[in-house]
Amino acid sequence: MPRFFVSDENIEQSSVCITGDDAWHIARSLRMAVGENITVCDAKGIVHECTLVRITDDEVTAKIEQSAPAKTESPVRVTLYQALPKGDKMDYIVQKSVEEGVYAIVPFFSERCVSRPDAKALDKKCARWQRIALEAAKQCGRGIIPKICKPLDFSQMLLAASESALGCFCYEGEGTESIKNILQNAGGVSDISIIVGSEGGFSEKEAAAANESGLCMTALGRRILRAESAPGFALACISYQFEL
Repeated sequence: MPRFFVSDENIEQSSVCITGDDAWHIARSLRMAVGENITVCDAKGIVHECTLVRITDDEVTAKIEQSAPAKTESPVRVTLYQALPKGDKMDYIVQKSVEEGVYAIVPFFSERCVSRPDAKALDKKCARWQRIALEAAKQCGRGIIPKICKPLDFSQMLLAASESALGCFCYEGEGTESIKNILQNAGGVSDISIIVGSEGGFSEKEAAAANESGLCMTALGRRILRAESAPGFALACISYQFEL
């Protein structure tokens, strides 16, 4: 069933209004008719099963038949802090992380980041990543659209990540504990931060700073994963521990 996301202001007690590109998509691309059904999600993770009652190219109105919290959201809010990788790897990371249940994604700059776009280019990239997140959320049946946040520098990232109930700094150096043990001992945490480096990982200086910030120095198994593989691996481990 087609899935759409709208803001709270577009939902009334028993109806929902869809405008803009989504209205055009319903009317022209999908060629839907009055009486057909769609799924509409709001910003709070509530899923509304709806019946179309009015369709134009600019605005679509649907009657809400039933509403319920989304069953596809993780019980733990996971924020991925991702050091900017080269090329278009971030596109892949965003798409797969949304499919794997991430709540938000925060890009950041570390010492070994090769990609360092200027502010204007970053704004364009963030807008594209948000569109990718939207399409991935629709495809995999999410109840929310994970937010792509503005990039941070390394110290800002440490400060933000350390505020989580559990912060996992993914590192292939010495002094780490396996993600399996960390998650098994996490108890009933409500939010987790996962910090992943770019190509080449993190420097010893950065690892020391993360350790001093109270983050868990986390090992992702016996093999060294690529920057675009590590987030999905970590998110899969979290899903296994808290969902499956």
